[in-house]
Amino acid sequence: MPAPARTAVLRDAIGLGVAVGLYGVAFGAAADAAGLDPWQALAMSLLMFTGASQFALVGVLGAGGGGAAAIGSALLLGTRNTVYGVRLAPLLAPRGLLRRLGLAHWVIDETTALAVAAPDRGLARLGFLTGGATIYAVWNTTTLVGALGAGALGETAQAALDAVVPAAFLALLWPRLWPGAEEPAVARRVALGGAVVALALTPFVPAGVQVVTAVVAVALAGRPREAE
Repeated sequence: MPAPARTAVLRDAIGLGVAVGLYGVAFGAAADAAGLDPWQALAMSLLMFTGASQFALVGVLGAGGGGAAAIGSALLLGTRNTVYGVRLAPLLAPRGLLRRLGLAHWVIDETTALAVAAPDRGLARLGFLTGGATIYAVWNTTTLVGALGAGALGETAQAALDAVVPAAFLALLWPRLWPGAEEPAVARRVALGGAVVALALTPFVPAGVQVVTAVVAVALAGRPREAE
């Protein structure tokens, strides 16, 4: 493994891990706004460790939705990690049940990107493990900081936390919609279709159901046709 390549992978993995992990502050604040105490928020980050699903779950709960709708939203968003796992299994080649379970817990968007972008299998494992460890440590630390900090805010500031979940989702989505992202035109059409379905259903269904329905509707619609 060439030293310059190893250094580059470590630099990218740690840098990305710190940047992504800092979003845990927003999740901790959103969990507090949804009525979870700091230790419940931390337990979710430790055990779920998939940001979009965590934001979806507390977002539905915070809006007054039921547990089934909240869990359904989180599961649908987390389904993509299963696809990532299929792609990463031959690349990481984990041996033994415990090692497989440990690596599976760190299969998220960022660790997948780090592993797939590496030039060989050794660097793929290094990028995946370094990125996963960095994100996991920073995400859980900042989750607790955000939850404890939000709990110390006044009533007016806590009311503003209602905007944390939609703002966090927008921050996750925004880079995928513009030139430089992979197929931004397709991403924009998918995002617009899901938003239309969710907004149309919001006045008529319980909180959270419109999110689940929008995801299912977009999945059933399939990939947008290429322009002729």
